[in-house]
Amino acid sequence: MATWQRFSEEAPALAEKIKERFTATKSHVLATVRKDGSPRVSGSEVDFRERDLLIGSMIDAMKAKDLRRDGRFAIHAASAIDEGGADAKVSGKAVEITDPAEVARLQGDDGEGHVFRLDLTEVVLTWVEGNTIYFDFWKEGQGSKRLARPDNGPVVEVALD
Repeated sequence: MATWQRFSEEAPALAEKIKERFTATKSHVLATVRKDGSPRVSGSEVDFRERDLLIGSMIDAMKAKDLRRDGRFAIHAASAIDEGGADAKVSGKAVEITDPAEVARLQGDDGEGHVFRLDLTEVVLTWVEGNTIYFDFWKEGQGSKRLARPDNGPVVEVALD
């Protein structure tokens, strides 16, 4: 699993665009795995701190219970239809920060809650230009690449900017 910092070092241009999308609005959609294996979606905020990408949760919220049991997650920062722009998706494994002093430092005055570091396995940025949809993605151990699907035709790999 890669920290936000490691991903940023491996794919700096993509990391900048992903961070821009996640910081453009406050609330995002977090997918977790329920106890029975089915998916759950919840609203969530992200926080870029030092070398890490973090999410928080109220004590014993269902998303926190899911992540404590099975850390697999995906979080989606969508653009509004009238906004254009790109959609950003990050997935990997959430790791709970349990040191009370570190949790208190990260939460500040936000009160009691859970804090999870998001370790990344895949990052995707999707956007449309003209009649072409583009996908920039990074996978741990595989680096970055760009795919395009012009005019709803077959997907082709294109050069990164």
